[in-house]
Amino acid sequence: MKIDQGVYTTSNGWKFPLSQATENPDFIMVFAASELFKDLLWMDELKKRYPNGKFIGCSTSGEIAGSTVHDQTAVATAVKFNSASVQFAQQNLTLTEDSYSCGKSLIEQLPPTELKHVLVFSDGLHVNGSELVKGMRESLPHGVTVTGGLAGDGPNFNQTYVVAQDGSAQDHCICAIGLYGSSIEVGYGSYGGWDPFGVERRVTQSKANVLYEIDNQPALELYKSFLGDNAAQLPASGLLFPLSLRTREDEQPVVRTILAVNESNQSITFAGDLPEGSYVRLMKANTDRLIQGAVKAAEISRNGIDGQDAALAIMVSCVGRKLVLKQLVEEEVEGANDLLGKQCVSTGFYSYGEISPFSDNAACELHNQTMTITTLFEKN
Repeated sequence: MKIDQGVYTTSNGWKFPLSQATENPDFIMVFAASELFKDLLWMDELKKRYPNGKFIGCSTSGEIAGSTVHDQTAVATAVKFNSASVQFAQQNLTLTEDSYSCGKSLIEQLPPTELKHVLVFSDGLHVNGSELVKGMRESLPHGVTVTGGLAGDGPNFNQTYVVAQDGSAQDHCICAIGLYGSSIEVGYGSYGGWDPFGVERRVTQSKANVLYEIDNQPALELYKSFLGDNAAQLPASGLLFPLSLRTREDEQPVVRTILAVNESNQSITFAGDLPEGSYVRLMKANTDRLIQGAVKAAEISRNGIDGQDAALAIMVSCVGRKLVLKQLVEEEVEGANDLLGKQCVSTGFYSYGEISPFSDNAACELHNQTMTITTLFEKN
């Protein structure tokens, strides 16, 4: 397994400090600031390096290369397997309500024989992430896992993009690659580090990922009462105060983060479903626990490849974590990399939602405000 990685900046162009896979890579993963997608000259330059390249990736709220977190850059990671192979899939998303069927259709494009794992990157604003995951889960062959994330747009929530196989920038789109063959080993882990506070409250009116009432009170009005001065910066400030969600007492909570607010009907749109009758609780940041959560995600993902040093780690962390950690944001990436080993090449991005099982043998879920890590290793 060979890996080629470069970083693009508007001042210096492309620089490739790690160069192993320049000849016919199996795929090139690209994560870039959303502003860069308005002029794709940087992508044209990348295509010259990989004239037969097949691409996948998305816009971000921050780009990860090694232990560095970049802003307003593009990071490209080309991968060439020794014997494993790759298949590509793409699905257009016309309506948010189509998220479930799009998830099913996306997976059904991938031949099931010898399929080991699926990496998926989705539009970050027009998708119901939990319905997308549910559709994918229902179409996955037994024993096959899926990880990935929702595209970002910094803290702006205006426009996200997905990188299609031909390197074009697409909106309202979901792209995936299937990894095939017995030689490929995949690990994955997801962990948060947020602290719940206040009382648990009941969702009394919702529709899919739109929350209308909590404890029979208008959701936005109640939410603003907790945010205080931060309420004026919604929806961006909502990233600092996500909701913990559980539908049953015996289940592990997932986290839901805000995508949009509607002043006219006092509703809040989240990245995933909040079913009526479920229970929610506000959460706040603990810097040390966020960083330790990233380390825990790396530990879980490494266990998935039997403790071996991974060749490649794909990190998808939530933009909310980045806004909280600020100048400490690289500490969560450095902490994860310390555990993954010096030979591991890391890439990834800050997202509007993370897709991963919690741990080995668990069902895939949509997460918010977590660090999720997918590790790849190819046996000789």
